[in-house]
Amino acid sequence: MAGLSLKCGDCGTLLKSVEEAQEHAELTKHSNFVESTEAVLNLVCSECGKPCRSKTESDLHTKRTGHTGFVDKTSEAAKPISLEAPKPKDDVEMEEVGDGSSSQQEEMVVPEVNQQLLTELEEMGFSKERATRALHFSGNASLEAAANWIVEHENDPDIDQMPLVPASSKKPAAPISSLTPEEIKKKQQELRERARKKKEEEEKRMEREREKERLRVGRELLEAKRIEEDNERKRILALRKAEKEEEKRAREKIRQKLEEDKAERRRKLGLAPEDPAAVKPSAPPPVEEKKSSLPIRPATKTEQMRECLRTLKQTHKEDDAKVKTAFNTLLTFAKNVATNPNEEKFRKIRLTNANFQDRVGKLKGGIEFLELCGFEKIEGGEFLYLPREKVDIPVLHSAGSELTSAINNPFFGVL
Repeated sequence: MAGLSLKCGDCGTLLKSVEEAQEHAELTKHSNFVESTEAVLNLVCSECGKPCRSKTESDLHTKRTGHTGFVDKTSEAAKPISLEAPKPKDDVEMEEVGDGSSSQQEEMVVPEVNQQLLTELEEMGFSKERATRALHFSGNASLEAAANWIVEHENDPDIDQMPLVPASSKKPAAPISSLTPEEIKKKQQELRERARKKKEEEEKRMEREREKERLRVGRELLEAKRIEEDNERKRILALRKAEKEEEKRAREKIRQKLEEDKAERRRKLGLAPEDPAAVKPSAPPPVEEKKSSLPIRPATKTEQMRECLRTLKQTHKEDDAKVKTAFNTLLTFAKNVATNPNEEKFRKIRLTNANFQDRVGKLKGGIEFLELCGFEKIEGGEFLYLPREKVDIPVLHSAGSELTSAINNPFFGVL
């Protein structure tokens, strides 16, 4: 099948003829052209007659003018492309089939436009080519129509090329009254004002798009935070359940050990093994049973912290100010680590520091409380250090709660 166009291998543009390919090469310096069976698109605006050579160009025209009707004349203009170099106009002849008559190729000339409007457009700062094209395609209707056409087609690739029409279609422009200098200035101001409003509308639209994007990102962050909090609650519940199960297993192990010790003592005394089904002659009072079962449950870390604070206050009950200072200092340590777990300066305490020794180090139960919070002695006991991976926020919160209760409760440690 014969080729219908030439395709630029560098940018993919479709060209109708060798002449267009030569002009394209001169403008872009592209030299790689191949014959293509794809016809050059020819969409003609049904309202203003503007030809568009691509769907992108027609969409851009619709966006600028609001014209939506296009007539597809691609098949009418599609014909096999000639790869012969163009000949001079004087040597080109066309023979008609049947009568053998020939006619010279029709000459292309610059269309006639209203010279007064052309001069006024040039005074407004437009080039002669752009002003001529605007007057021609707007039908020499008025200065305002030509200015509107320029605004709508300012991004056309050929807007600064002089238009050419067949000599036979050249028609004289109708005389139109010119504008005064004041009217020209007014038109210039109107054009600038329209361009400014168009720019403001575009900026407002972009701002609305940016605001929508910010709201979307904010919603995603809130949802991610909610999911993280849910996961943290589930983790804490699972941890508490595991602790309860561990305590239950420990109590069962202690109970079995007591049973074994009791059986061993009976064996050494020469007594018969106790029959579980036998009814005991005298059962211990319930209070005694509760007392005997108390040691079975191991103390939790929170209870151990409370016991450390109780020991500290009872040991130094004569100096209430020193006890309160120690409690406040321990609360500061726990709060700093819980608030800034990544800061090493809050997770490392020099034991030889004089202020630390006066406030906490010399008081019984102070260092033990910090060790329950996760601090460890390092470098030969010179420092107390809490590794980042061992920071347990729930434990630190429990420590803060116990310290706050001890500070605010005047009867703490009295009984």
